[in-house]
Amino acid sequence: MILKPEILKQQLAGKFIGHQLYYYEEIGSTNDEAFLLGLSGAPEGTVLIANSRSAGKGRMQKVWYSPAGSNIYTSIILRPKIESARAPQISILAGVAVAEALDSYCPDRMKIKWPNDVLIDGKKVCGILSQAKTAVTEVDFIVLGIGINVNINYNEFPKGICNLATSLAIETGREISRQELIIRLYENMGKWYNHLMQDGFGRIKEKWLSMSPMIGEPVQVMFQEETVNGTAIGLDEDGSLILLVSGDKEYKVLAGDATIVKR
Repeated sequence: MILKPEILKQQLAGKFIGHQLYYYEEIGSTNDEAFLLGLSGAPEGTVLIANSRSAGKGRMQKVWYSPAGSNIYTSIILRPKIESARAPQISILAGVAVAEALDSYCPDRMKIKWPNDVLIDGKKVCGILSQAKTAVTEVDFIVLGIGINVNINYNEFPKGICNLATSLAIETGREISRQELIIRLYENMGKWYNHLMQDGFGRIKEKWLSMSPMIGEPVQVMFQEETVNGTAIGLDEDGSLILLVSGDKEYKVLAGDATIVKR
């Protein structure tokens, strides 16, 4: 289904997220471009959408496979009035918002892998990359890059990830309107973001915990040059994953790639 940016702009006019929209038929990275727009003063709620990306980013310098015409590649600029230490909350919020938006397509099958990968029956359907520009103690702006596998077919995935990834079309057996999903995604993101700004992190944390398969499980967290093993026991108020390591020592993980270790 072809994206129609002019119709999207009409549908998003006056909305909190999407009131200012930049569309690219092809781009290197929407996050890179959004970061530049953030530095130049782009208002909160500005979004970027690409039909294809040549340099889509994942966490830890991973590449996100981004073919044309199949999926959603978008970045959102937010300017939360919060201290820098709370920036990871935005990443957790994004995972909750996306998972809830996708749940209507595959009810009760969405799970969130810390910090914010969205899975369907253990396979990745969405990746989120959060990049923050901070002042001394406060956040200046945050860019949320979101990639959702929408209409890509199984045989289109590269061999290395075809057993690890899935799409909404694969799971539902039908083509999904990217146009409709983008509207639903932005509305849901705005709902949870406003909730965070007005009422705090508590309900978001509760929702994330209810959708995560990791709590109580042995996990391995990989950093650039380090690996930590432990049992996931909770989520801290700043969005960190809390592990129990060496028997009874709590360890907070702010960033990394966490995976459940099969027993």
